[in-house]
Amino acid sequence: MRKLVYLILIVIVVACSTGVSREEQAALAAKGYYTHLVQGEYEQFVEGRFMADSLPADYRSQLIEGYKQFVAQQMEARKGIQEVSVSRAYTDSLAGYTNVLLMLCYGDSTTEEVVVPMVERDGRWMMK
Repeated sequence: MRKLVYLILIVIVVACSTGVSREEQAALAAKGYYTHLVQGEYEQFVEGRFMADSLPADYRSQLIEGYKQFVAQQMEARKGIQEVSVSRAYTDSLAGYTNVLLMLCYGDSTTEEVVVPMVERDGRWMMK
């Protein structure tokens, strides 16, 4: 009987530990959006913003142009963003969002850590 109880406890612990946490989900989404940005897929990056579907067309096009300029500036100043990796993520339960810290690795061997606030709506993680 005791062995059965231990076996059940082990199964429960393993089952609970194999799920992807909210922080991991938010981190994967943030990394994916920034990968779109680096690859020049600006429309997909904008779609990752919270309430992107309600942005006026003029504002959307201004955002896309701004992101293009940012990527071009980084290419000129630091030889571009070569890699995006997740540093860590943590949830701010009072504010209701998860902060994802991404490490941007540049072509000139410098790095920069950026904070990306993420919110979940209807099972989808989006940049705040």
